[in-house]
Amino acid sequence: MNDEGVVGVTELLDRTTAQTYASWFRALADPTRVQIVEYLARQAQAMSVGEIVTAIGLAQSTVSQHLKILTEVRFVLVEPVGSARHYRINDACVDCFPSAADVVMGRPAPSPNGAC
Repeated sequence: MNDEGVVGVTELLDRTTAQTYASWFRALADPTRVQIVEYLARQAQAMSVGEIVTAIGLAQSTVSQHLKILTEVRFVLVEPVGSARHYRINDACVDCFPSAADVVMGRPAPSPNGAC
């Protein structure tokens, strides 16, 4: 960083942050997972797997596998409701998700916070 706190052109994104971002990009590298994240973000409430299956139109096992991947990187949070599990978007992660263009173009990328 220079005296003004701006990262110089020759500095790399630290490895830990790069690994976090890479896991986010991998999680969103599937169109179904992008659809799930977008759907949950628009619904703005916790939803059962069955509700998500109905919206997405795929088998429950397929949707469950995608939700597992999305919960591992914390884009989606899971809440137990009795014997069921409901899923909701993690607004904190979505808010700090850097755009691919920002990272690739060398613009300052937001730092992941503890909620992601």
